[in-house]
Amino acid sequence: MTSLSLPLPRYRKPILLLLAGAVMVLIALAVRAQVSGDRGIAPVAVSRDIQVSGIKVDTTGKTGEAAREEGWKQAERLAWAKLGGPKLSDSQISSMVSAIVIEHEQLGLHRYIAQLGVTFDRGRANQYLGGGGAIVRSSPMLLIPVTVSAGTDLVYQRRNQWQRAWADFQAGNSNIDYVRPVGAGGDSLMVTFGQTDRRSRLWWRAVLDQFGASDVLVAIAKLDYSYPGGPIAGHFIARYGPDDKVLASFDLKAQGPDQLDAMLDSAVQRFDGIFTDAFNAGKLRPDPTLNVEAPALPPAIAALVQRGRELEAQDAAAAAAAADANAAGLPLPDGSATSTTDASGSDTPATPAPVVKVTSYTVQFATPNAASVDSALAAARGASGVRAATTSSLAIGGVSVMRITYSGSQAELAKALRARGFTVREGAGGLSVSR
Repeated sequence: MTSLSLPLPRYRKPILLLLAGAVMVLIALAVRAQVSGDRGIAPVAVSRDIQVSGIKVDTTGKTGEAAREEGWKQAERLAWAKLGGPKLSDSQISSMVSAIVIEHEQLGLHRYIAQLGVTFDRGRANQYLGGGGAIVRSSPMLLIPVTVSAGTDLVYQRRNQWQRAWADFQAGNSNIDYVRPVGAGGDSLMVTFGQTDRRSRLWWRAVLDQFGASDVLVAIAKLDYSYPGGPIAGHFIARYGPDDKVLASFDLKAQGPDQLDAMLDSAVQRFDGIFTDAFNAGKLRPDPTLNVEAPALPPAIAALVQRGRELEAQDAAAAAAAADANAAGLPLPDGSATSTTDASGSDTPATPAPVVKVTSYTVQFATPNAASVDSALAAARGASGVRAATTSSLAIGGVSVMRITYSGSQAELAKALRARGFTVREGAGGLSVSR
C-alpha cells in the first residue's frame, strides 16, 4: 500500500510568522499596560496659607443648610483658637479664611456633624499671629511613598491611599522641598520599591535628574489588616539617601477602613516632622557622591591632552610677546592681521593674537525669596572664568534662570560652580544648581 503525505512544509513558514507576530503584539500590549492606565495622582498646588485640620463640629439649625453654615462658623472660631490667635469677632475671622476643607461630613434635616479643615490667608493672619519671616528650605528631595501590604510592595503601579495622602499634603509651610511625581506614564517603571535597594550613584543620578531632585526620601507604610472590615495596624519607616538610611519609625492604628485615610494623613504629618528635624540637624544634606563627575581619561590620552594644552599656552605666550614688541601687529577689527616692515623694507605678516572662546550658558536655580537671587548671582559671578551672570527669567518662590557668560566648556563651568559651593546637575540644555 502506498502512503500519502500532506504538503505541510508549504504552510509551516506562514504559521511561524503569524505566531511570531502574535507574540510581538502581546509583548507590546504588556509594555503598554505597564505605563498606561489611570494610575497617576497629581499633587496639590503648594501654598503658604495657614492650614488647620481635624476640627470637629456638631451643630443644629432650622434646616440642614442652616446647621452646616453654623458648623462652618464654629469651625473657623475653633481653628483660630487652635492657632493661638487673639480674640476677634466672627466677621474678622471670616475675612481671613480663604477655604473650608471638608474632611468628613454628615448632613441631616436639622443637624450637621463634620470634621473640617480651615485655611487662613497668611498675609492677613500674620498681622495677629506674627512670624512672617522666610522659611529656610532644603534642596529638592524626591519623595517615594511605598505601601507594603499582604506581601506586596506598591509605589505607583496602581492608585493607592498612601500615594493620595502624600499628593493631598500641603507642603507650602514645610522646610522640606518635596518633589512628588504624579505617578502616571513612565513614573511607575522608573520609581519602584526595588529602586530604593540600588546603591549605584550613576543610576540614582539618572533618576533624580528626571525629576530635578538632589536627593531622595523614602516613606514606607506597612499596613496589616486584622480581618476584612477590622482594625488596621500601620508601621511607618522614614528613610533617606541612596544608601537607604533609617531616620525614624513609629506605629499608628485605625479601628476600621473608614478611619484609614485619617490615619495616613496623620502619618504624613509625622513624616514631615521627622524629615524637618533631620534637616534642622544637618542630616538631609545632598549626598556629595551623587555629583558624578565625567569619567577619567586613560593616562596616555590624558598626557596627549595635557601636551596639547601646553603647546597652546606656548603659542599664546609667543603671540602676546610679539604683540607687545610691535603694537602695529595687533589684529584688525575684522580679525585679519596687519603687516610690519622689517629693516630691508619688505612687509612681514604679524602673528594674530590668540582667541579665547567665550560662551553663554543657561543655568536654572531655586529662588525661594529675593535674597536667594542676589546670593546665587553673587556666588556665580565669583566663580573662576565667569565673565558675567544675569537673570533671564525670575520666579520668586520657584525656579529662576540665569545666563552665565563663561570662557570655557560647560563641564569646566560646572566644576567652577561646584568650587563655589553649588550642587550642579548637568544636562544637554544647560545646568541646574542648588545650594
